[in-house]
Amino acid sequence: MLKATALVSLLLAVLLAGCNTVKGMGQDVQKAGSAIERAAK
Repeated sequence: MLKATALVSLLLAVLLAGCNTVKGMGQDVQKAGSAIERAAK
């Protein structure tokens, strides 16, 4: 469980570092939402 938590934390840190602006973060969230929608069809 501790390893999984550490891995998730590391991935989140990398993702957040990748979107340097609020606009960039919004685009990333939008892309993730689109991917989820496509997977649900």
